[in-house]
Amino acid sequence: MTDAAAEMHAAQTGTVLVPLTHLSRLRAEGEDAASFLHNLMTNDVQGIPADGVRTAGFCTPKGRLLAAFTLWKDGDAVVLQLPRALAEPMRRKLSMYILRAKAKLGDASTDLPALGLAGSGAEAALAAAGLPLPPAAMKQAEAEGVRVLRLAADRFQIVTPPERLQTVWQALSAHATPAGTPAWRWFDIRDGLVSIWPATQEAFVPQMVNFELTGGVSFKKGCYPGQEIVARTQYLGKLKRRMYRASAECAPPAAGTPVYGSDTGDQACGAVVDAVALPEGGCALLAVVQMSSTEAGPVRLGAPDGDALSFTALPYALGE
Repeated sequence: MTDAAAEMHAAQTGTVLVPLTHLSRLRAEGEDAASFLHNLMTNDVQGIPADGVRTAGFCTPKGRLLAAFTLWKDGDAVVLQLPRALAEPMRRKLSMYILRAKAKLGDASTDLPALGLAGSGAEAALAAAGLPLPPAAMKQAEAEGVRVLRLAADRFQIVTPPERLQTVWQALSAHATPAGTPAWRWFDIRDGLVSIWPATQEAFVPQMVNFELTGGVSFKKGCYPGQEIVARTQYLGKLKRRMYRASAECAPPAAGTPVYGSDTGDQACGAVVDAVALPEGGCALLAVVQMSSTEAGPVRLGAPDGDALSFTALPYALGE
């Protein structure tokens, strides 16, 4: 078994510790920071409690996702986490909306390094390391400058001052297998959580990636770019595509790889959201697929005669 396969096996059967170097953290500061972001995001930013964690998206005026964020409060500031490849473009894009608001947005990744801890022994590892344990999913707890976000029952993110990173790593790695970013992305796939990459920007409205089902959209807050399209899709339109979890007997395809249904011929019926290699061979993935195609016959990767997808249940109901 290769090192990568061993790490993925540990993610599936044990506990892993992952440097989250594929993610960046932007920090919005200033007395208008929360309201400035609230007016741009698909979710309620002003209402994030001090101990809360939320997901939110930023859309084009046509309701297409440009980025998906994990958000939390850090004192009076708001931290936005997203893939590193999108961090600087999104910092520039969001900063265009500051105008007269008393807010500034900068990249805080160096000041806020992060580790991911996940698996069956994650709680015990936190306890052994003397780190705080948030009481429920999408909650956070902080002690002595180290912040722990609970993303799921068995999944945590630790944000630490740079000077404490090595100490925290050593304490946790005594109880977890060090692993690379594919192991962390496997948990995203397992949990049915979207990541937007450069190749999939503007490809999906939030509902296509189940964002309203996983807590990323508020239909009670005020306007934001694309809000009319998102609301119309929810209340007046009929959604034709959803995000599904699947596996395939091939190497992991790149995000944005088209998928084809037996009912759509040589026309793509969706696209890959993310994919990782499995230790036993093949790959696990999330893909947005035309719902009718999932019932019409095989859905295939990359070409009408490509590898077939084998769909597996998500941890939440699609409600269709």
